[in-house]
Amino acid sequence: MRLSAQHADVIRAETQRVFGPDARVILFGSRTDDRVRGGDIDLLVQAAHEVAQPTLKTARLWAALQLRLGEQKIDIVLEAPNLARQAIHRVALEEGVPL
Repeated sequence: MRLSAQHADVIRAETQRVFGPDARVILFGSRTDDRVRGGDIDLLVQAAHEVAQPTLKTARLWAALQLRLGEQKIDIVLEAPNLARQAIHRVALEEGVPL
């Protein structure tokens, strides 16, 4: 996994601050492969409860991560009971690494 322990801690903490203490976050995509260089940080956020204003909350998480980690290419996919599940959710769960 090409993500420092400090960055993983920040991502986990900010995810739980925005989406609640039961929220989980999974890293997926190229950052899970130590043989690959570069790449953005792809995150699947799993909210335990329905999320009101999911786009706004996702944007708040993205902004908080930019402030805490420095400018990074970060993609966030949200999974919550009130949101439709898409193919990207399955891919992230199959190949992802929980933070």
